[in-house]
Amino acid sequence: MPATIRNQQGFTLFELITVMLIIGVLATLAIPEMTAYREKAFNSASASDLKNLKASMESYAAENQEYPVVVAYR
Repeated sequence: MPATIRNQQGFTLFELITVMLIIGVLATLAIPEMTAYREKAFNSASASDLKNLKASMESYAAENQEYPVVVAYR
């Protein structure tokens, strides 16, 4: 039985720590980039929504000769 245990291959502690260190460095670099991409996407979506709102209000004004009253809810 001890002979089969010694013949098993695996990773050393040094190899595992090295891989964890590399993953940690990559995550440290990637998280701020991901946050910036999410913020840019949110801003783009907001700008698109405002353009759609403007088009809808202009369409309403063209049909009804007045702009709609917009009530903001909090």
